[in-house]
Amino acid sequence: MSDGNPHGTGLTRGQLLHEMGLTSQWRLREQAVEGRAGKAALAPPPAAIPAAASAATAAIEATPLGEVGEAVELLAPAPVASNAALPVVDREQQIARLDWDGLQHSVAECRACGLCQERRQAVLGVGDRRAEWLFIGEGPGVEEDARGEPFVGPAGKLLDAMLAAIDLQRGENVYIANAVKCRPPGNRTPESAEIATCAPYLRRQIALIRPRLIVLLGRAAANAVLGDIGSLASLRGKTFEYRDADSAKTAIPVLVSYHPAYLLRTLQDKAKAWEDLCRARMLMRATTTTASLPA
Repeated sequence: MSDGNPHGTGLTRGQLLHEMGLTSQWRLREQAVEGRAGKAALAPPPAAIPAAASAATAAIEATPLGEVGEAVELLAPAPVASNAALPVVDREQQIARLDWDGLQHSVAECRACGLCQERRQAVLGVGDRRAEWLFIGEGPGVEEDARGEPFVGPAGKLLDAMLAAIDLQRGENVYIANAVKCRPPGNRTPESAEIATCAPYLRRQIALIRPRLIVLLGRAAANAVLGDIGSLASLRGKTFEYRDADSAKTAIPVLVSYHPAYLLRTLQDKAKAWEDLCRARMLMRATTTTASLPA
């Protein structure tokens, strides 16, 4: 990558990294691949995927960077529970058939858990609906609840700087969503039951977007997609895989990193978040290269 800013914000890469609290010595070790490959073709999955089985992960593990490609795991979607009027299965099936307009309407009208009682509006997500990159956070805060868009305010500013540091921009090949669509009271962490109730919406978003890579920002996002399988520290530095209920669809690589709001409180972990972004960029390049190879 060059040291300039491709998005015309007037900031150099060094200034962007300074915004993240990092020195300019943190650089991606390889040049970005020019252009954008098309979506990967869907293929029936094998009955089981052993460690390092996917071609994308194998490509990452072959790279010289020590922090890339430590482990790969096949993960089923987190279990869903709901206090909605509809039976859980019927509600899931209804949501799984929705298009974007129907999904937006369903989320806006949702009364499946107590979070709806104090919200100003539900926040579905924002960005390119055909994006290769999907970033998932925790839930709306005060400003998000007021504006109807995820990651605004100081945490959103930091996320935008993080995206720009790897040549990405909000809304351009990037979609941003949250584990829950309504603001938890007092900006508290969403509870497990609330995450589970919103899980069908998140799964439907993933199915509609069909991203090449999912980056989970924070513990709540990790729980929503991977389930409660460990601490955030134990999940960082690993590559997981996500499959939705349609087993004919290709598994999507998943990485876990820190939530920007946490980084604003814990400055010493910004360097670790930068390492995660570098790994994410390399994994995206590997998946793009693999998808472009002839069958």
